[in-house]
Amino acid sequence: MQTPAEHLFTKHDDRDPNPWLAMYLDSSIPINPHTKAALMRDNDSRSRKYFFPIIFVFSKIVMFCIHVFKYFFPKLINSSRLLHRLLSFGMRRFVSADANLLIFRHFHIGSEILMFIEANVKGVRLPLDPLKPKDFEDVKDDIFLRHDLNLYNFVIRLNAALQHDKLPFETPEILDLSMITEDQFSHIEFPKRWTNVLDLRSAIELFTPFYQLFLTSNDFVRAANSLQLDETIAIYASRILKTPAHLGLVNNKHPMVPVSTYSAAYRLVLHGLAAETLHRILVLKKINQDIDGIVVK
Repeated sequence: MQTPAEHLFTKHDDRDPNPWLAMYLDSSIPINPHTKAALMRDNDSRSRKYFFPIIFVFSKIVMFCIHVFKYFFPKLINSSRLLHRLLSFGMRRFVSADANLLIFRHFHIGSEILMFIEANVKGVRLPLDPLKPKDFEDVKDDIFLRHDLNLYNFVIRLNAALQHDKLPFETPEILDLSMITEDQFSHIEFPKRWTNVLDLRSAIELFTPFYQLFLTSNDFVRAANSLQLDETIAIYASRILKTPAHLGLVNNKHPMVPVSTYSAAYRLVLHGLAAETLHRILVLKKINQDIDGIVVK
C-alpha cells in the first residue's frame, strides 16, 4: 500500500536527499497526516519550484502600484462581492487540489479553535460565526473577509465580556472538545484539470493584490495584521490547556506591532500552519480522552 509520501522519492540518495521527504517523515511537529502530505506535495510541486519565484516578484510590483493608486483613490474600487467571486473562480480553475484542500481546511479548523476557546472560558458565551465551506460557492459568501473579522470580533467580545463582568480567565473542570472534528474532506472532489497547477504560495501571492485592490485600505490592513493574532489565540488556548508547549510553534507574533502588508502572503502560510498544529493538539487530546491530567468530554 502506497504512503502519501511515496511520490516524493523513488530511491533515497544520501548525496541528494529530498528535504520534503525529511519534513514528512519528521514527527516533531504535530499536524494532521493528510494535511502534512498535501503540504509536502505542494512544496515539491513544479509550480512551487518554477512559477513561484516569478509570481512573487510580480505580486510585489503590483502591490506597490495598487498602494499608490489607493493613496489617491481610496474608495474608487471597493467590492468584496466581486473579490470573492474572483477568488472562487481562481480556486476552482487554477489552484491545485492539494492547495485547495489546505485552504478549505483552514476555515474549518479556525472556526473550531474559536469555538473551543469560547466553550472553555467560564462565565462567557459569545456569538460566533463558524465558517465551514463545503464547495466553491461557499467561498463567494465573503468568506475570507469574514474570517479576518471573526478573529478581531472574537478577541474584542471575549475580553469586553471578561472585563465588563470582572471575570478572571478561568477554565472549567471538564474540558469541552466536542466541537473538534477530524474532517479529511473526502466528500469534496477538488478539481484536477490541466489548469489546476498553482501551489499554495503562488496562489496566495497572486490573490493578495486582488485582495488589496477590491477591499478598503482598512479591511486590507486589518486582514494583514490579523495574522499576528496567532500569538493571542495561542495564549488563550495555552491557558485553557494549562500547557505552553505549542506556543513555540507560533511564528506570527506581537500583534501590537504591525508588520508590512508586503509580507502578508508568507505570513498567511505561517498562520495556516499555526492553526493546523494547534488543531492537531486538540484532536490528539480528544482521542486520548485524558492527557496531561486534564479531563475532557
